[in-house]
Amino acid sequence: MSGFKTLIYEKKDYIAYLTLNRPEALNVYNIQMRDDLYEVLSAIRDDDEVRVAIFKGAGEKAFCAGADLSEFITAPSPIIARHVRFERDVWGLFLSVPQPLLAALHGYVLGSGIEIALCCDIRIASEDVRFGLPEVGLGIIPAAGGTQTLPRTIGRGRALEMLLTNRWLSGEEAFQYGLVNQIVPRSKLLETAEEMARKIASYDPMAVRNAKQAVVKGLDLPLPQGLDLEKRLASELSLMTRRGVGKTREEDKE
Repeated sequence: MSGFKTLIYEKKDYIAYLTLNRPEALNVYNIQMRDDLYEVLSAIRDDDEVRVAIFKGAGEKAFCAGADLSEFITAPSPIIARHVRFERDVWGLFLSVPQPLLAALHGYVLGSGIEIALCCDIRIASEDVRFGLPEVGLGIIPAAGGTQTLPRTIGRGRALEMLLTNRWLSGEEAFQYGLVNQIVPRSKLLETAEEMARKIASYDPMAVRNAKQAVVKGLDLPLPQGLDLEKRLASELSLMTRRGVGKTREEDKE
């Protein structure tokens, strides 16, 4: 896949790489990026060769510094612009991808940027990262899942403080709050994400997908139903293993 105006999509050794590619605009999210993301996420979801994906941002200053205000706040109206922006459910599509999604975050991760990061399963950040949700100060609220995913990740009180006071988090604070899994030097960011991605890709892909599904879907269920979900997924995996469906990367090479 190629020819995207706002993204770079690459695939190597079972790993998909998606780079937000508007560095001159701090990789802000606009309608074209929405359309490009929709196409790429659909491709990742349906590609059995992809076992894990890494999301990153081009340039030195930002992973994604929010939404493109020239499209989002200006004419014809914020309401109409927001409707256009979410005409395609990119955010629901994010959550439907069965493969693990890793976010390699640096610089500014604001607004839509933090919402993209929160749609990923594992977040690795460089020491220069800064997280924030400035929407309320602009007279709007996050509408790409931020009001739901952030409190589920860092807790209600901390999420409300960020939302209502426009408090930004440093990398160290984000790590302490559980917003990111690791903080690494900027020079080691992609290397660390790739090392983790290669390890995930080396495992049986169906075991990885079922483990992700058990956690992601189970968190929204009462514990007894979550345990039933785990049992069902484990049974399905056992059946597939007996039929020889799952493979590790080492088995693929034989």
